[in-house]
Amino acid sequence: MTILTRFVTGAVAVLALSLPAAATEYRIAVGDGAGGTQEALGKAFIAALEEESGGEMTGKLFLNGQLGDEQDTVTAAATGTLDFSILAINNITPFSPSVGTLTLPYVILSQDDAEQLTQGEIGQQMIEQTIEDAGVRIIGWAYSGFRVLTNSKRPVSTVDDLQGLVIRVPKNEIMIETYKSWGVNPTPMAWGETFAALQQKVVDGQDNPYMTVYAMKFDEVQKYITNLHYIFSIEPLIISEALFESLSEEEQQQVLAAGEAATKASSEFLRAEESKIKEELVSRGMEITDPANNEQEFIDLATTAVWPKFYDQIGGKEVLDNVLTSLGREPAK
Repeated sequence: MTILTRFVTGAVAVLALSLPAAATEYRIAVGDGAGGTQEALGKAFIAALEEESGGEMTGKLFLNGQLGDEQDTVTAAATGTLDFSILAINNITPFSPSVGTLTLPYVILSQDDAEQLTQGEIGQQMIEQTIEDAGVRIIGWAYSGFRVLTNSKRPVSTVDDLQGLVIRVPKNEIMIETYKSWGVNPTPMAWGETFAALQQKVVDGQDNPYMTVYAMKFDEVQKYITNLHYIFSIEPLIISEALFESLSEEEQQQVLAAGEAATKASSEFLRAEESKIKEELVSRGMEITDPANNEQEFIDLATTAVWPKFYDQIGGKEVLDNVLTSLGREPAK
């Protein structure tokens, strides 16, 4: 039994519904492959949607970017040609910059932080802003954990160890500038091209959560993992706002309730399975290294150099300060 199967049967009550012939089946784009938090969120959402709607609504997952690159799915949903998408939060940031606050390095320091921000007032503000900016509505959140660094050449525990490595990053300015603050000029690359680039040694490494490393089988092309904690990966489930507005009020509430249930399931999935996945990756030959000195060198360089560069883009320093103070931390210096 796979990790995902155990999760779906245990954490989510998957109903054996007999769907009516007229059931509406929605297409749900998923950037990652099978076995990770994106698929887990999608399966939990479908199960909850069938329950909430009495079998009148269901969904079908299209894994591995079958319906397009993650950023392309935002455009497709905004124009009403795609129903739902599950994607990394950094791929919605270009369309709704204030969401980028949650991708600034070392803003989120734990899973508790991630849950508090996304499920509280800050998250609601970002949902409303994303509707306005991008024409899509966030209805659920997947929690994938911190984006750890993987590479095929050597263990990395210090900033000096990074030098000379060619690192793939998403086409995301914040992540690009973070690596530049560490003295590395990263290679922006679409998600769909990443595995082949690692396999062909076009790039040496990339960063993603353990769940994604496992789901995408990066252990086949990468040897070393560094336990970085610079970004906690949050992956929203979005619905086309045009589709949402076309639903009846009852159907809208069913969709929202299903999104809430899937979010809770994703949280439980990460807490239950991440440590098992780390062990599995080690058993497959990957080596895990912790950053030296509790990562302080990485933290100091990134927060000093990167945060101020994006104050204007995220809507002002006060937006970041609001996030930090909501977590009980001091405002940015």
